[in-house]
Amino acid sequence: MPVTHGLCKSPEYAAWANITNRCLRPTHPSYERYGGRGITLFSGWVGRGGFARFFAYVGPRPTSEHTIERIDNNRGYEPDNVKWATHKEQMNNTSQNHWITIDGVTKTLRQWASENDIHETTVIHRLDRGMSEREAIFTPARFGGRRATKKVA
Repeated sequence: MPVTHGLCKSPEYAAWANITNRCLRPTHPSYERYGGRGITLFSGWVGRGGFARFFAYVGPRPTSEHTIERIDNNRGYEPDNVKWATHKEQMNNTSQNHWITIDGVTKTLRQWASENDIHETTVIHRLDRGMSEREAIFTPARFGGRRATKKVA
């Protein structure tokens, strides 16, 4: 009798199955954005035993908030390029982010704004009006005008 991993109903298995389908099955709705544009699945994680090897590499999902992320979005699902990440972490790993470097520290506009308790839209408007990145991030937000610029938790 074959030995099975017993995880076919687990979120880890679901993640692996979704990756496999997106990368390898042309009829999958997301194939064009993955396999169709060259995003591959590491050959050791394909076919019989593929899930077990994938699971051995990534381990259990840390929390229900975590999903699999490619660290470099131009590379495939392969060792050293996948990790469990929260949605917030994944949003900081998109090509649409506005990256800002101040004093040698690089973060997304959203990260800078959050850490300095200022709404990211305020930072964007300030940049559009010609403020430097440093000024846009570190100038305190004003209150009492038409719109409050401080972000509400």
